[in-house]
Amino acid sequence: MKIVTITTLFPFANNPKNGIFIETRLRQLQQYFPDVEAKVIAPVPYFPFKNSYFGTYAEFAKAPYHEKRFGLDVYHPRYLVIPKIGMTLTPHTLAYSIARQAKQLIDSGYDFDLIDGHYFYPDGVAIEQVAQKLNKPFTVTARGTDINLIPQFAKPKQQIQQVLQRADHTMAVCEALRQSMIELGADPENVSTLRNGVDLNLFAYQDKPSQPQLRARLSLPQQGSIVMSTGHLIERKGHHLVIEAIQALPDITLLIAGSGPDEKKLHKLVQELDLASRVLFLGSLSQQELAQYYAAADISVLASSREGWANVLLESMACGTPVVATNIWGTPEVVKNHQAGVLVERNVSDIQRGISHLLTHLPKRFDTRQYAEQFTWQSTSEAQYSIFNAILNHQYDSETIAEIIQ
Repeated sequence: MKIVTITTLFPFANNPKNGIFIETRLRQLQQYFPDVEAKVIAPVPYFPFKNSYFGTYAEFAKAPYHEKRFGLDVYHPRYLVIPKIGMTLTPHTLAYSIARQAKQLIDSGYDFDLIDGHYFYPDGVAIEQVAQKLNKPFTVTARGTDINLIPQFAKPKQQIQQVLQRADHTMAVCEALRQSMIELGADPENVSTLRNGVDLNLFAYQDKPSQPQLRARLSLPQQGSIVMSTGHLIERKGHHLVIEAIQALPDITLLIAGSGPDEKKLHKLVQELDLASRVLFLGSLSQQELAQYYAAADISVLASSREGWANVLLESMACGTPVVATNIWGTPEVVKNHQAGVLVERNVSDIQRGISHLLTHLPKRFDTRQYAEQFTWQSTSEAQYSIFNAILNHQYDSETIAEIIQ
């Protein structure tokens, strides 16, 4: 089976965490099914200047045109993004970029069987155009804002609906997204829920007695409780709510892992609330580093306003650390009982009560780890492989797919 994974959400040399969940799913598929040969087309926006003054855009300019990641050939063709009119034009410039790269792959001898697409807009819209030109079957996986936010705009909504109708199969990382896709017009028999798993080796279990040594190594306080908030430093992730929530909770040190445009604003909030001694900004961490901090923490908090399937929740639980999470979209599918943590509404008082309750009623760390162990990648990879096979063997019918996803 030869596939090409196409998405703008994929790591590259100077941004190794961009869309890492998509890379992880592909690597897991190949691990369980070595007969899957894969290459990746991961376009990045065109930008002419590499000077760091230009921030994120400079990082795009520095991206290699081709690289090897974990044995995978990854191509980063450029596509044009024009400010203000970009939202409606981008699917077309992206399609042009993808088509050129796909044709080069075919001409070089890699005549792939199927397109494994991710994110519905603009990626899925562009992928549908390319698939039609190349006469290739294609799937698209919904990730979150592509379904729960972007369809608020009329033109993108119409284009997403067209992709839902024309794709050979579509997937969602949580059932809440799947239901939204059906509301947008997807055939219920043509969309499956394939949730993300967690790497149980990378996010290793740490018991309570091992925490003092771990905290010493990370230069963290030995006394009091440690709470962790992870994610891009933007309003949607809710770090500001967690900062305000701990103000009335003494003896708590808050660790904030991530980088982003709201960093100065969050530092200012910490100063205004006189919490500088209790809030540590860790910056952007690798997954290996994140695992260490999760293991050292008592709980982690995710105060997002939107999430498809929040990988950070399972990663924390796999280390033995329960979570406080806002009750939105797919999160209730991740946090189902007290061993996992607690769900709260997205406001300071509820987050505060959730943190206080969980800290005074902590589950055993081993129980939290065992809860996370049910979310392995194997079942997801098996279902994905079976769906691809059904499409390629022309056995794609509702009965076959129903058997696959059960």
